[in-house]
Amino acid sequence: MWDVRRGPRHRADRRAGPARGPFLLAAGIAIALAGTGCAGSQPAPAAAVPTLGRPAGVFAHGEGFGRVRPPRIFNGGDPTGLVSHVTWKSWGGATATGTGRSDYVGPSQSVATGTEEPVTVVAFRRGTCHGKLMYQAVEWYFPQHGQRFNPHRYENICTGGYVPGQ
Repeated sequence: MWDVRRGPRHRADRRAGPARGPFLLAAGIAIALAGTGCAGSQPAPAAAVPTLGRPAGVFAHGEGFGRVRPPRIFNGGDPTGLVSHVTWKSWGGATATGTGRSDYVGPSQSVATGTEEPVTVVAFRRGTCHGKLMYQAVEWYFPQHGQRFNPHRYENICTGGYVPGQ
């Protein structure tokens, strides 16, 4: 038998009665919604990813603070406070490390005579500041000039000051 609205009708369709169509439609919608995560299931919360501190204190007008994996960090000071072309090797763990370029100023040298060189960046002190997950400290150094990471001298990018104070 042919139904003008639905195409050919089979004996099974006639036995099920007229209520079968709406039931199948509702079941199909429920299955489709369940497949997309819309039928009562809650999506899994995204894992929190720390930012590089926040713009605060003396760094309030800097760049890169409050962002995830920023490609540029600037503390708002002289050219030695800028790290550009940052490539992060790690992010999200206890520390984040990357490399970039910054002005190196050697002993007894003025900032004006600094040279742009490769630099290593370390973000650390991962924790919560003002209710947000972030790296609360950052420091960069020039290993090619014998410098090493010092976890006791850094920019506190939660409060916006230097440790130890300057």
